[in-house]
Order: sequence, then C-alpha cells, then structure tokens
Amino acid sequence: MNEVTRILSALEQGEPHAAERLLPLVYDELRRLAAQKLAGEKPGQTLEPTALVHEAYVRLLGPDPDRHWSGRGHFFGAAAEAMRRILIENARRKKADKRGGGQTRVSLDRVDAVTVAPPDELLALDEALERLGHHDPVAGQLVKLRYYAGLSLEQAAEALGISSATAYRHWTFARAWMHGQLLADSEESGS
Repeated sequence: MNEVTRILSALEQGEPHAAERLLPLVYDELRRLAAQKLAGEKPGQTLEPTALVHEAYVRLLGPDPDRHWSGRGHFFGAAAEAMRRILIENARRKKADKRGGGQTRVSLDRVDAVTVAPPDELLALDEALERLGHHDPVAGQLVKLRYYAGLSLEQAAEALGISSATAYRHWTFARAWMHGQLLADSEESGS
C-alpha cells in the first residue's frame, strides 16, 4: 500500500490529522490536472488552477461521512469528478440566460485532448456524458477519467479495475455513442 492509500484509509477511520498529511502528497498531481483542464481558458478567468485544486480538495474531504476511497486510483477518479463538477458549475454560471445562453456543437475529437472547451461545448458534453453514465456507467466513468483527469486508457482501466481490452471496448462504444448524442443535440438546437 502506498502512502496515499494509507492516508486515505486513515481518513476513513476518522484520524483527525490525516487530511493535513494527504494534501502535500497529492497537491502537485492535482495541480497538474487542474492546469491541464484550464489550459484552454482565456487569461484572466476567475477560475485558476490553484483555486480549482483547492475547491476540489475541499469537496473531496468535506463533511460527507459516507465518503470512502479504495485507493489512489479511486481518489484521483473522485478528484476528476469534483473538478468536472466545478468546471460545469462555472460554465453554467457563464452561460446563464442573463449572460447570453445558446448552444454549439461539440467536436468529439476534443474528448481525446485534455483541454477545457468553451462553456457551451462543456455543457453539451456534460449533458451527453450524464446520459452515457445512465446508459453505461463504466463507459461514463471511463470518459470522465480520460477527459477530466487526463488519464491514459491504461491508467483509467487500472483505476476502474478492468482490463485494457475491456477499457478499449468501452472507450470505442462511448465515443460512438456520445458522437451520436452530440450530433442529435446539435441538430435539435439548430432547428
């Protein structure tokens, strides 16, 4: 068991100072993930990588007593999900009707690149991802780990506890399924 896994276990056991020991061990990696996600944002945005990391960390270690991580991969998957939610909330604020609204088509080629899409594209992608998660939870989680955490297919497979071949099948399905959903959404908003 590596140090992160040990500290996560201590957190679950209610050890009072475990959270203080965890942040220094995961901060650089979380900061790298946040910087990747925010690289596509315009300079001067209100959300900076440090703020994204801190907000995600607070959400991860918040007051929820039912929060459990089975290891490092699970923790970083949860961190990716927290960052995704923060980015979606930020995009929704930016796209509120009083600020313009509207939707645009999302290119699935962007799913392969770890970048932040414009708010309207990010919202369309998130809605399609939510539908995918209801249709195929493993494929939905795989997309989150690849797109929001920047994990390779092999790393995401390991985090999910599935083989690389199974991950590849889920990834192929998810891309095709989401392409169809985003295309349908784009056609609906265009009419």
